[in-house]
Amino acid sequence: MGGITSSNSLPNTRTAGLSKDELLELYRQMYLIRRFEEKSAEMYAYDKIAGFLHLYIGEEAIAVGANAALRPDDDIITHYRDHAWPLVRGTDPGAVMAELFGKVTGTSKGKGGSMHLADAKRHFWGGYAIVAGHLPLAVGMALAHQYQGRDRIVLCVFGDGATNNGVFHESLNLAALWKLPVLFLCENNLYGMGTAIERASSITELYKKGEAHGMRSARIDGQDVLVVREAVHELAEYVRAGNGPAFLEAMTYRFVGHSAADPQLYRDRAEVREKRRTLDPITLFAHYLQEQAAVSAEELETIHRQVEQVVEEAVRFAEESPVPGPEVLYEDVYAAPVVKPREPVGASV
Repeated sequence: MGGITSSNSLPNTRTAGLSKDELLELYRQMYLIRRFEEKSAEMYAYDKIAGFLHLYIGEEAIAVGANAALRPDDDIITHYRDHAWPLVRGTDPGAVMAELFGKVTGTSKGKGGSMHLADAKRHFWGGYAIVAGHLPLAVGMALAHQYQGRDRIVLCVFGDGATNNGVFHESLNLAALWKLPVLFLCENNLYGMGTAIERASSITELYKKGEAHGMRSARIDGQDVLVVREAVHELAEYVRAGNGPAFLEAMTYRFVGHSAADPQLYRDRAEVREKRRTLDPITLFAHYLQEQAAVSAEELETIHRQVEQVVEEAVRFAEESPVPGPEVLYEDVYAAPVVKPREPVGASV
């Protein structure tokens, strides 16, 4: 799974001048996602979180690396495996957990839940429950940036299963035709729900679907946070320069089921254990930091303790927050119209 396999090579300068503190921040974000997701699974088992719960365990390097390569005002829109993205964008973990709990202090006042997280102030436009349904929205946002001359791009994140959807091709076609500033990021974890990719797609090297639409495309190791960061940075600047969209396939693996209720009967337990052992992005990066960046085990343990406190505080905040009352069913349904006062009849011009 290592390296880029497309003909459109990207640089791999590894740390690219990152300081030790910056490297440790990448590790902290990945560990925060891991512990937040593990705690979310625990709260789901305790019936504190209802509905669907799709965890990002095993894929942390993609969200952390990609966000580190973007500007704060670049837009991110993703699918329903979305908890990691507001966390790396800087949303308070307590607000994210409260949203999972369905509390009024959540990011969407408790009405969005796990599959519909959003933080407009941080240009994170949410998780979307319909597979590939957010791709046209990403294209529309990119069109708005182009039309208004903004120096911004849209990062559109989706899974491998979305690439077999008709609207996927429609979105890529228009983005390429109009040279829109959007970077399509496919998190290929090898399974669309419970279906292995080779049973669902005639082309399993998904970056080639981007190439088919005439855009620069590449496949990378999505378990290496530094590789992800460098690849997204390169393609983001390529897109920002007006060259049109790009497509990046990040190879990854989810260590848990499609959702918290998934018994995973479609894959062997030994496969999951082996992937956990060899592809855990947090373990891999911890080894790198210790061997290449003079990071001690004690420094990593300090991060672990700090993250544990943050996650425990997020759960406490969510548990102590109030539930929304029935009146909120009538709030935020439609945007308030802008009504301009009418000139009185016979008024002078």
